[in-house]
Amino acid sequence: MSPDLRVSRSRYVSAIGLFVVGAVTQYLGAALAVGLFAHLPAVTVAWWRIALAAVVLVAWRRPWRHSRGWWGRAAAFGVVLAGMNMAFYVAIDHLPLGTAVSIEFLGPVAVAALAGRGWQQRVAIALAAAGVATISGLGVDWGQPGTGVGLGFAALAGGLWGLYVVLGKRLAMTVNGIDALAVGMVAGALAFAPFVATTAGAAFADLRLLGGVLGVALLSSVVPYVLDQVNFGLLPAATFAILLALLPATALVVGLVVLRQVPTAGELAGLVLVSLAVALANLPARRGAR
Repeated sequence: MSPDLRVSRSRYVSAIGLFVVGAVTQYLGAALAVGLFAHLPAVTVAWWRIALAAVVLVAWRRPWRHSRGWWGRAAAFGVVLAGMNMAFYVAIDHLPLGTAVSIEFLGPVAVAALAGRGWQQRVAIALAAAGVATISGLGVDWGQPGTGVGLGFAALAGGLWGLYVVLGKRLAMTVNGIDALAVGMVAGALAFAPFVATTAGAAFADLRLLGGVLGVALLSSVVPYVLDQVNFGLLPAATFAILLALLPATALVVGLVVLRQVPTAGELAGLVLVSLAVALANLPARRGAR
């Protein structure tokens, strides 16, 4: 085995380990957020998640100590990130966690497919679309109020997620990714502050409520997004998107164990199709390719 291959395998094993940690914490945070929706609107919980994470990251990284030429790109990245989080929280306010994540996964699959060169990547898009159609056609209860809203916002979150992968990769290749994340979180919180101006203060009504939104920020933003930035600097966009294949199953398990959200047969079938799409999108396009 060549030294390069050993380094490569070590890199991928480390990346998978980081993704496992990030996946578990991210959806534990989402499950905690669902419990807060009875007290705060979903978009307000999402905004607090971004704002508190921004405070933690800025205090830690102090990004103003370095050149500011990249702040504009980091701000755009942060606005996309904040929009993705808000759309996703609206989705999980109306849909089971695993279902929302499976729909949202269209974005990363599209990134992987567009970055790939073989027929597998094109088939992956069809499989992902079939998975989403299965979930929306057979897996969800259209008689339940808000189902259409949840599906629409999950799809929007997916599109923003794909853009997040692309922008994050570009940033991490030129600047320290965690510094860029700190600046981006501030920009995202400021950009969406007008949408929660009348509801954000309610988080201070109860110390347990404030502790809850802080827990959501740490579990769902600080830990997983810092790990994302580490992996952005190590992996190409397509490989990064495929490693995200761990997330749909993780979300389903967390939803089942923590929120008691039992998936339907249609939801399970759709998740399998989406996971197959993610795996297929990353297959080497040529024989002998790594």
